[in-house]
Amino acid sequence: MSASTFRIERHIPSAPPGRGAAAPGTGVLRHPSLTTTVPKEFVHRAGVAEVMLTDWDRTGDDRFTVSAQWPRGHSFFTMEDRYSPLIAAETIRQAGILLAHTEYGVPLDQQFLVGDIRVSARGEHFGVGWTPAALELDVVVLEAKRRGETLTGLSVTVEIRREGRLAATGGGSFTCVTPPVYRRLRAPHLPGDGRPRVMALTAPVPPQTVGRISPTDVVLSPTGKPGRWQLRVDTAHPALFDHPLDHVPGMMLLEAARQATVATLGPSCMPLEITSEFRRYTELSSPCVIETCRIPTAGTAPGQSVLVTGHQNGELAFRCLATVPAPPG
Repeated sequence: MSASTFRIERHIPSAPPGRGAAAPGTGVLRHPSLTTTVPKEFVHRAGVAEVMLTDWDRTGDDRFTVSAQWPRGHSFFTMEDRYSPLIAAETIRQAGILLAHTEYGVPLDQQFLVGDIRVSARGEHFGVGWTPAALELDVVVLEAKRRGETLTGLSVTVEIRREGRLAATGGGSFTCVTPPVYRRLRAPHLPGDGRPRVMALTAPVPPQTVGRISPTDVVLSPTGKPGRWQLRVDTAHPALFDHPLDHVPGMMLLEAARQATVATLGPSCMPLEITSEFRRYTELSSPCVIETCRIPTAGTAPGQSVLVTGHQNGELAFRCLATVPAPPG
C-alpha cells in the first residue's frame, strides 16, 4: 500500500454500486500515486478538512494498515508548535469507523455509540514540523460483535507511527445502531420536531488556565468552586460540532477532561495518557458538571494523574483518567 494514497478503484462494501469505477477512456484511475483523503462519509465528518485518514489496506484476518496526515495548523488540535494528544484520539476514532464501513459492511446510515477510547502519546513526536505529519496506523480488530450477518460492535487497538517511530498507542470500542433503533433511543430527549434543545452558551474560564489561546476553544465554564466546572457547549464550534448533533460529542468530553486536568495541575502540564469511558449520552439541554480528583500514582510510575468525571441530571455521563508525565530530569 502506498503510505498516503486512497485507491478509488477499491470496491467498498457499503458504497453505492458502481462507486470507484472509471468510465472507459477517462483516465481517472491512471494516477494511483496521487494523495487524497478517504471519503468524509466513511469517518462521519462533514468537512474534508476534518478528515485525517488517507488510505487503508487489509494485512491480515483482522489487521489493517491505515495511513493518515495531520495538518500543520489544524484549527483545534494544533496548539502553537505542538499537536494536542487528542488528535491521536480523533485519528483512532476515525480509523475504527472507516474500517467498520469499508471492511465489515456497516451501512453508512448507521450511528456509532462510543463506549470507550484511550490514547497514550509520546510527546517528543507531537511537534509540528515544516510539513504535515505523515502517519501510519497498525490497527488490530480485537472483537467484532455480530448479530447474524450484521456487525453490531467493534473493538480495536492501534499503534500510530510517525516517520517509522512509535508516536502513540491506543484503541477503543463502539456499538453500531440502525436508524430505527437510534430514533427510539433518542426520542425521549428530543421535542416533536426532532431538533434538540440547546442551553444558552455560558462564559468560558480564562483560556490560559486550560492550555488554550482562544476563548472560543474553551469548553469549561466557572462554577466558583475549585475542581468543579460546567461543561461549556458551543454547538457552533466548527471542529467539535463539524455537523449537527443531538448530543455532546465524545471528542468534546475528552477535551473537557484535558482542560480540567490542566486547570488542576497547572497550565504548563500536558496530559499524554487519557483513558475514557462513556456511560450515557451527554445532552445539550441540561448542565453537565465536570469535576476533578487527583489520583496517587501507583508504584514507582512517574507523573501525576487526575480522575475527571462528568455528571448530568445526577447521573454519571463519563469518566476519564488523565496522566501528565514527570518532567525529564
